[in-house]
Amino acid sequence: MKLPDLLASKPGRLFAFFALYLTEGIPLGFTATAIATQMRRQGLGPTEIGAFVGTLYLPWAFKWVMGPFVDVLSTDRFGRRRMWIVLTQIMMTVMLLAAMPINFTAELKFFTIVIFGLNFFAATQDVAIDALACNVLSEKERGLANGLMFSGAYLGQAVGGAGVLFLIPYTGLPATFVFVVAVVLSVTLFVVLPMREPKGPPRARAEGSALATVGRELYQFGRDALRAFTGSRAAWVGVIFALLPGGAYALSLSLQSNLAVEFGLNDRKVAQLALASTVISAACCVVGGWLSDRFGRRKMLTLFYIGTAIPGLCLAWIMFREGWIMPVDPQWRDRPVPSGMLLSAFWTACLAFAVFQGLMYGTRSALFMDITTPAVAATQFTAYMAMMNLVISYSATWQGYAIEAWGYPMTLTLDAVAGLVCLLCLPFMVKPQAPQAKA
Repeated sequence: MKLPDLLASKPGRLFAFFALYLTEGIPLGFTATAIATQMRRQGLGPTEIGAFVGTLYLPWAFKWVMGPFVDVLSTDRFGRRRMWIVLTQIMMTVMLLAAMPINFTAELKFFTIVIFGLNFFAATQDVAIDALACNVLSEKERGLANGLMFSGAYLGQAVGGAGVLFLIPYTGLPATFVFVVAVVLSVTLFVVLPMREPKGPPRARAEGSALATVGRELYQFGRDALRAFTGSRAAWVGVIFALLPGGAYALSLSLQSNLAVEFGLNDRKVAQLALASTVISAACCVVGGWLSDRFGRRKMLTLFYIGTAIPGLCLAWIMFREGWIMPVDPQWRDRPVPSGMLLSAFWTACLAFAVFQGLMYGTRSALFMDITTPAVAATQFTAYMAMMNLVISYSATWQGYAIEAWGYPMTLTLDAVAGLVCLLCLPFMVKPQAPQAKA
């Protein structure tokens, strides 16, 4: 049976990009939620897990480097972007299968390198998917398509995180690697391979080798980014803003999974928490964007950032009062048991945080679009997004060290305070006014 070319119709295109973004979210959900949970369950400490999760986000912070490679090293015969999507999805499955037999408790560095490779190919796939979307989606389709794409990414995180945690009690951890591989390959076989990507516009005749062309494009990116960031006060303040934590982060990183394991939650309960958090954040992304359009981005973003800090501060206070300060080895036979109030506070804090993080996410991206210079919009906005991924990476890393050095309440408090520093930038994040024509 011949499979349809999904790019040939509007419903097909919308479904195709939803499915493609699904494969982007799966590796992050699988590694940052499911694997991180099993690491804590098997005795790895918060410092090691924090560094592991921080490493996962590095390829997403520097994915812009792959843009020129995707643009230049391609052919219309196989589809300029389709070729890269197929190759990266195959390499994602190779990395997953390579990681499956590795004992991460004994060979954490080697396991981290392999998983870094998995996320490198996932991030490169993202570059190719976005380029394909720009070329085949009409202007009237892009709004709905982008909403579906981010929904697909959230669903992918739910499948890779909560879905895998639901499976582990029945199949064991190794079999879930095969499950994730099967999901990715199903998209490759039924969505990507049947695609017939239209030929791109004629390329300018390149001078020198393909790698020299890539080098020139990277140089051009850097030059355009520098010009964009110095073009207005809002633009260069935006750089500082993008490099600062956007509100609190801890309850969306490995600290949450660490606490869930230490509090005695089994994989099913952790999966339920991860699934609920993901669904809430996905829905609130849309609500936050709508509120920012209606009442103003900076005003709403201020409220949302403060909202992300409150659940962590409340949980820190309750943990301090309950005496749950330092990490507890989940393998101890006589480890302490949390009270019902502490467990309720943990669930409430995580779900409340998911609300404000979702509200913040869409609003923050819209604010960066507002201050982006139209002439270099792609370069400037891509750089801002890369900086924000870098923030997630260093936040996960320092929090792992802080938990073991100072305990959970202090780490949650520092995370909340650090997340509010960015509010100092908001008064200067004003969209540049277009020059008025002289009468």
